[in-house]
Amino acid sequence: LLLRRGIASCIDPSAGLSEEQKEFQKVALDFAAQEMAPHMAEWDEKEIFPVETMRKAAQLGFGGIYVKPDVGGSGLSRLDTSVIFEALSTGCTSTTAYMSIHNMCVWMIDTFGNEEQRHKFCPSLCSMEKFASYCLTEPGSGSDAASLLTAAQRKGDTYVLNGSKAFISGGGDTDVYVVMCRTGGPGPKGISCLVVEKGTPGLSFGKKERKVGWNSQPTRAVIFEDCIVPVGNRLGAEGQGFSIAMKGLNGGRINIASCSLGAAHASVLLARDHLTVRKQFGEPLANNQYLQFRLAEMATRLVAARLMVRHAARALQEGQEDAAVLCSMAKLFATDECFLICNQALQMHGGYGYLKDYAVQQFVRDIRVHQILEGTNEVMRMIVARNLLQG
Repeated sequence: LLLRRGIASCIDPSAGLSEEQKEFQKVALDFAAQEMAPHMAEWDEKEIFPVETMRKAAQLGFGGIYVKPDVGGSGLSRLDTSVIFEALSTGCTSTTAYMSIHNMCVWMIDTFGNEEQRHKFCPSLCSMEKFASYCLTEPGSGSDAASLLTAAQRKGDTYVLNGSKAFISGGGDTDVYVVMCRTGGPGPKGISCLVVEKGTPGLSFGKKERKVGWNSQPTRAVIFEDCIVPVGNRLGAEGQGFSIAMKGLNGGRINIASCSLGAAHASVLLARDHLTVRKQFGEPLANNQYLQFRLAEMATRLVAARLMVRHAARALQEGQEDAAVLCSMAKLFATDECFLICNQALQMHGGYGYLKDYAVQQFVRDIRVHQILEGTNEVMRMIVARNLLQG
């Protein structure tokens, strides 16, 4: 319903897109409105991981959006991907955010895996017959990812993996774990990347975490106790893992920023609709100039954030030298601004905004974590500052 009423021209997310991009944006918006939005509250309340809905999305090509077509991917650009995730996120931000992480994992296997690995893992991931999780963060290493302790010791043609990962999206419910682990000395150069399949002896999971938002995707610790992984499951060379992880995150940052854009866009429309129907002091709230100005600011911040995210997506696609920094800037700006937009939309709803019957509170809860994951916004500031000061 939200997207059926027409989109105010100044925040139209199709502005500047090609005809082809507008087509798959419409497909994603329709899917969000029909298959996701009606179930968003239930998935949140009952903590349902909507596997069948995601498989339907995969039939539209959304399971491996920027993965090469020869292994089942859609072969689209980073900008196309951003447009799709923004559109899907208007229907359920939490579910779309998981899908963005899944897409990042499949891309990592597609890009850094050999032909055998690509053809073994990617087709079933692109169709979302199987699901993937990204395993970098540990209980003792979050922002300081290069200090991770999970270790893999080589024994013949296998690795023996020991350690644990924290806050893993999909953990326990997914089939493929892209794991960063230490095969060498301290620091980033000692880290390698292994693909661990569910059912591998020695792989187990912690309890399901209880979260403020993102409830349509399970989050658990992933635990390795003498977990035997074939050397054939290593992506790239030994010591290349940290570089693979960071390259994955550049795209992941654009993806999660795009999910924030979708939530903010939906929240602006919800606020606009509420202002037109709710009356106080004898007239609609929409007649109140203070609220008009706040709505104008929300719309302006949304469009500014969207332009920044799409600029970074193009830079990453084209392999520009400053792409990683632009991704960090876009993630920082979009996730901060979009949270403020959603929070302001909740405020405009007054007491109704705090009720679970109103979608705006869920957008607020679901996008709050975007300022923390895929690199905290404090770390994004460090990356940008370092780039400027190195001049």
